[in-house]
Amino acid sequence: MHFDIMVGSVLGAAEYVAEALQASIEEAGHTATCFFEPSIDDLNTDNILFICTSTHGAGDLPENIEKFAAALKTSDLSRVKSLIVGLGDSSYDTYCGAAMTMEEILTQQQATLLAPALHIDVLHHPIPEDTAVEWFTELVPSLSDNTDSANP
Repeated sequence: MHFDIMVGSVLGAAEYVAEALQASIEEAGHTATCFFEPSIDDLNTDNILFICTSTHGAGDLPENIEKFAAALKTSDLSRVKSLIVGLGDSSYDTYCGAAMTMEEILTQQQATLLAPALHIDVLHHPIPEDTAVEWFTELVPSLSDNTDSANP
């Protein structure tokens, strides 16, 4: 499997998480590419779309992923398999708002979510990449089953 990790980041935490996930994916025998300035041109429906984003402001997407998200809204994603990791601070009522926005876009455009989105609360997980890698490691066996059955 190949994963395209689309990163939405303001201060860099989501970039660290994406890089840790890339290493974990490669350790599991798969391949991955991180896109720190994602574009719709980077979308490859043969790969797993992996969104890794922090939340900015009042539940907003980081600026570097806004155009990608807007382009997804007008795309047919019915062949896209996806995963989402969101970072946020639960002391705000817009906790993980960017991840929820991306999930809404993906489901509206008919993408398949291979697992429920992971929302990482940075108040309780000061090293969010550890939480993301642990989640992904537990998820890998079911991903192989899901992607194999989706591609007979």
